[in-house]
Amino acid sequence: MFNRMRMITVSAILVLSLSACSSGNGNSTNSAKGTNEPAPEASTKVTTKAEKVKLNYWTEDRHDLTYIQEVIERFNETNTENIEVELKGLSENYNQSVDIAFSSKQAPDIIRTTPSNFIPFVKKGYLEPLDGYMNDGIKAKFQGALIDKSNMMDGQIFSLPNYGYSSRLIYNVDLFEKAGITSPPKTLNDMVEVAKKLTEAGKDIGAYGFAINFKGADNSFEKAPRSIAELSGIGGYGYDFKTGKYDFSGFTEIMKAFKQMKDDGSMLPGVEALDIDPLRAQFAEGKIGMYLSISAEPNVYLTQFPTKINWSAALPPTISGDIAGVAGYWKTGPWLSISSQTENKKEAWTFLEYMYSDEVLRTYYEDGYGLSLLPEIIAQSKNPKMPGIAGFLPTQYDGLWPISPSVTVEGTDFPNLFIKYAISGGDLDKMITDVNTRYNAALDKARASGDVTTEAMPDFDAKSMQGMLVK
Repeated sequence: MFNRMRMITVSAILVLSLSACSSGNGNSTNSAKGTNEPAPEASTKVTTKAEKVKLNYWTEDRHDLTYIQEVIERFNETNTENIEVELKGLSENYNQSVDIAFSSKQAPDIIRTTPSNFIPFVKKGYLEPLDGYMNDGIKAKFQGALIDKSNMMDGQIFSLPNYGYSSRLIYNVDLFEKAGITSPPKTLNDMVEVAKKLTEAGKDIGAYGFAINFKGADNSFEKAPRSIAELSGIGGYGYDFKTGKYDFSGFTEIMKAFKQMKDDGSMLPGVEALDIDPLRAQFAEGKIGMYLSISAEPNVYLTQFPTKINWSAALPPTISGDIAGVAGYWKTGPWLSISSQTENKKEAWTFLEYMYSDEVLRTYYEDGYGLSLLPEIIAQSKNPKMPGIAGFLPTQYDGLWPISPSVTVEGTDFPNLFIKYAISGGDLDKMITDVNTRYNAALDKARASGDVTTEAMPDFDAKSMQGMLVK
């Protein structure tokens, strides 16, 4: 490529030199007429190639940055519409950077949207509706994976989905074998008992049956109790879709189970201040029997914390053993969007079509960057190559829950209340009543102001979501 560019540059210089020679000082004699009239314009004009349409693409993702850069380079080299895309990865203050860019009229053309910024970005007018660009084939391809408040707002599509993270119980196979346990727990009671047995079996090596990263309230809540609730058929964020109200009573048994493991001494000491990476490091060393997390773990153990143990992953346990819902994918929904400020919307859509092509999405899935949300991509793909990913692959019990309303609640939020109870106990019934009251008051306020438009879904059935990813 470099040599070819040198040849082109040299050729261009020769053309300019020859043109200069033929026209002298710009007032050469026209021999045909014998006058000093300037030569015809056509004989001196040098045709230049049209300037490329340049698109800026911003992302906060780090795990797939190398792959995305390779895909962009391929697009830049092969597209026939003279488009050039430049990728910029922002690892910190991404949302604030986007805000500043829009306020100063310097917004990127392509924006990585996420579950946390999708609604704010739509409300601020940052995103271009995609409906008018999509043909029938693209609409059919993504129809089953589109979620209101995640890909769509007020009936308009602002971002198409790509991938998510499945939720699993990750367990130390070696410690399970040492404790004489042949399979991961299927119920909450099983989980409590298995944690106790693993702790007993691991005494000689300082291992404990269970761990959770309580330092990050939202992170630990979404990876652990949420996944148990959703697989049990309960809204993972306390919102009851059938009634359109918050009801955290479904978490009662889950909260009791976590407190029991803490009281039994089955949890790794110091979970109150434990973050996710130190937890992973301890698991890799064989000091933890099991924990709940997502399908990002195989890459973590491949690149950051090489394990000294054999480990695997299974569906989270449920409250009673009955699978009444689906384990909701985490950080899923939107992916790429077009900026409302870009002057090159047509070219931006051309790039999005390329990024959402079967080839790009299939390779994304097969190389283990994320688990596809599209059944047809899963069906035509090979299983991801990454070691340890097998236990995280989509099953009929994985799926996409509707988006719970976002409210600003007064007092302690539920994730922190969950942690407080698991560590210190308290009057659980009173806690549940109080948190229900506060969340529903916030919900009523948000509905009255128009910030929340979600209504009750009397026919909602969590079991109906089973099989949505794997047919």
